Amino acid sequence: MFPGKILLMSDSYADDVAVSTAPGQPSEPLGPPPYTWRWVALWVILAGEAMDMLDALVANIAAPSIRAELGGGTSVTQWLGAAYALAMAVGLITGGRLGDVVGRRRMFLVGVSGFTVASLLCAVAQSPGVLIGSRGLQGLFGAVMIPQGLGLIKEMFHGREAGKAFGMYGPVMGLSYVGGPVLAGWLVSADFFGAGWRMVFLINLPLGLLALLGGWRFLPESGRTATARLDLVGVVLASAAALPVVFPLVQGRELGWPVWVFASMAAGVALFGLFGWYETRTARRGGDPLVVPGLFRKRAFSAGLVTGAVLFAAVAGFSLVLSLFLQSGLGATPLEAGLAVLPWSAGTVVGFVVVQILDGSGALDRLGRGLVQTGVVVMALGTGAFALTLQLVGARVTVWHGAPALAVVGLGMGLVMGPFFHTVLAAVEPHETGSAAGTLTAVQQLGSALGVAVLGTVFFSVLGGQVAGAADTVAPGAGSAGVTGAERSALVVALRECGRETAGSKDPATSPDSCRRLTDGPAAEAGRAAVRLGYAGTMKITLGAEAGLLAVTLVASFLLPRPGRTRDR
Repeated sequence: MFPGKILLMSDSYADDVAVSTAPGQPSEPLGPPPYTWRWVALWVILAGEAMDMLDALVANIAAPSIRAELGGGTSVTQWLGAAYALAMAVGLITGGRLGDVVGRRRMFLVGVSGFTVASLLCAVAQSPGVLIGSRGLQGLFGAVMIPQGLGLIKEMFHGREAGKAFGMYGPVMGLSYVGGPVLAGWLVSADFFGAGWRMVFLINLPLGLLALLGGWRFLPESGRTATARLDLVGVVLASAAALPVVFPLVQGRELGWPVWVFASMAAGVALFGLFGWYETRTARRGGDPLVVPGLFRKRAFSAGLVTGAVLFAAVAGFSLVLSLFLQSGLGATPLEAGLAVLPWSAGTVVGFVVVQILDGSGALDRLGRGLVQTGVVVMALGTGAFALTLQLVGARVTVWHGAPALAVVGLGMGLVMGPFFHTVLAAVEPHETGSAAGTLTAVQQLGSALGVAVLGTVFFSVLGGQVAGAADTVAPGAGSAGVTGAERSALVVALRECGRETAGSKDPATSPDSCRRLTDGPAAEAGRAAVRLGYAGTMKITLGAEAGLLAVTLVASFLLPRPGRTRDR
């Protein structure tokens, strides 16, 4: 690959190999032939990616059942997800570089093996502490496994095939985001073999074994840079910088955003600055930095980091508030909530199919970053349609009213994810792949934590006022349902208490007692209507914040190279 060249879904394998130009002689590629088992290997990599994404999402779904059996307070629910996210964020950059140093195939197998064993430890845990510790191990081994997938795809596929391979990577991530709650809800509800919540971790055993055997047989042996060494000082600095940034984002809302949280994030940013200085100095002295500084001089990669951070913030934040709205606001079970977002999955698949059709016709090369921007706009339109639906339906809203809008959001997500990873990694050289993959997935993790923090904070900040306001809206009409006098006054008080307790709840998966009491007695229907109306109002405001994140994503996407640019600058 020529230095500085960008491949935006290039048309042929000739983009990556030199050919003979002697008169009368057939053109022959000078590079190695394509890896024979590359498409089978791709599915092995995608299986590992899906396994990681599913486990990142199951904690909140299974948390009530886990607490019912193992005990523990609301902090158990928080740390089931936080332990995984923090360990993943801290280890990703190092995990990516280990693929360059030790070999990507080897590190993928280590990651899959460790992830599977950690899943078994989660499934047999008899105390909250053991379970949370095992979740941390899952995150660490996931940080070893996931970056290798991007590097191996980059290594095995070239030209148009690389675009197709990365095009499959994005939708699998999107479907895992949406399908994780469906699978977790079904497994918990089905209670196979009496395992209950433990099945959400036991399911990883056959998946992990298949990924391990498939990786052992079909992944290529190449991928190790013989002269590379692990930058241990860089490992310490990167880990020390990631923790004080991600921890406040994951736990800030539950802690009430104290001052030290912002001080911690500032310290983390300063440590990242120190890390960047050290890596630059290491590279200038001829060493092997953990993150190759030259990556950030590639426009496609540096712009992709910015765009990806905000994009994944929008996706992860939307997923969280949608789950809260469906389960806490509309009273859906985890399985019902999962089924309600299936249109999102269907839209993502349709978007992916559209990308493949465009790729086959050659139109994808001409669209370039325009397709990413089109997808972001379509996601924004779906978000607006969801808000309009809530405005029109009001207190009569059900879990199915948002289905058309979610399908549009999914369509846009598929259009974005299809070309995104190939566009960002196209200009990355082979010796930079591990650093690039680890950095990209770390930024993805950081963006997801940021989105959950931002939209979660907006959601809970306005929830109390919206539910209380809904009490005043619904109460005057409660008389037609036989709720009069003292009962109506009690209804208003209860609704306001429900709003206040919900807004201050440390456990978003559990409805406060004041809200549950509204479902009993003659005021039950009026109480449920007011809760639905309050949550609908909260969701509309939060969707405005989601639209803001998508607007920032659209602006950031203009930093990506234009179609046809041949120099990365």
